[in-house]
Amino acid sequence: MKKPLKDWFSDLLAQVDIRMDGSRPWDIKVLDERALDRIMATGTLGLGESYVEGQWECEALDQFFDKMLWSRLHRKVQVDPSLLIQFLKSRVLNMQNRARSKKVAEMHYDLGNAFYETMLDPYMQYTCGYWSGGATNLDDAQEAKLDLVCRKLDLRPGEKVLELGCGWGGFARFAAERYGVHVTGYNISKEQVAWAREKCKDLAVDIRLSDYRDAEGTYDKVVSIGMCEHVGWKNLRPFVKLAADRLKPEGMFLLHTIGGFRPNHENEPWIDKYIFPGSFLPSPGQLANGFDGLFMLEDWHNIGPDYDKTLMAWNENFEKAWPRFESQYGDNFRRMWRYYLLFCAGTFRSRYNHLYQIVLSKKGVRGGWKTVR
Repeated sequence: MKKPLKDWFSDLLAQVDIRMDGSRPWDIKVLDERALDRIMATGTLGLGESYVEGQWECEALDQFFDKMLWSRLHRKVQVDPSLLIQFLKSRVLNMQNRARSKKVAEMHYDLGNAFYETMLDPYMQYTCGYWSGGATNLDDAQEAKLDLVCRKLDLRPGEKVLELGCGWGGFARFAAERYGVHVTGYNISKEQVAWAREKCKDLAVDIRLSDYRDAEGTYDKVVSIGMCEHVGWKNLRPFVKLAADRLKPEGMFLLHTIGGFRPNHENEPWIDKYIFPGSFLPSPGQLANGFDGLFMLEDWHNIGPDYDKTLMAWNENFEKAWPRFESQYGDNFRRMWRYYLLFCAGTFRSRYNHLYQIVLSKKGVRGGWKTVR
């Protein structure tokens, strides 16, 4: 006799100390058993969609996903073959051409600066902070990350720096203020560019509303912080080559990116559909292939556990600020963002995802690159 689906799920989750309808923070409560059919049919896509629609609850989603991913339990669940369409599309199509890149900007980054201002730090860093140096709060962790990047690049007053994907201009502002460099940043989000231009208007900063592929000129240093995830696997090598082409012979490139631990060509289905369409998290091998023959590797630093703390701080700020945005966005939006932030926290806590900071030089640093931590 075939085991009821709920019993099958209960037995599966029990392997990693998660109970169905349990009382611990990481246990889940199934409010509508149709959620189980959706999860069986579409895997993590159904898991996320059914949560957003209120079909199941979990007090501590970050702990739930940490337990799931640390054990790699998700690989035991069979997914409907229809999801292979997305898998095949990512190999045939360029999922991050110019048109699709603009869609990401409009869908995610143009939600409104007021929304992000309540969640992020004063430099509006929407990527991993650096807590390992002793930071005890989000603002300090993000300043420490920015300073770490500047020191790794050995920025000197008067140098010209190109930033590929400059967000709200936080790095450009920090580097210009603290290190006396001139920064040219490229970004296709109108909301972010407007913010960045206002904040940097009295500094040696040029923020351009343009695709990173339009970057021109020659620079002493190139930096990309949290943008590589959006370039798409077909564009990874051209992206790195662009950085090489824009650099002087003695130049250096710092790449700060989320990464996985095995080759892939697409992101997790729910994240791909609702948060970052067409994104992918490169493996070490894919990144190395991207810069092979173009750059010399000087340093590879994995600060992935720091992203867990960053995401938990963002979620805390998001929840505190939610009453201000509730009428504008609605409850499904709140559940979607809670799921997104806490799911991602679980991926870093479980060491399933990583945050790589890679320092590259065109010719090799004379005498050797100085280790900076």
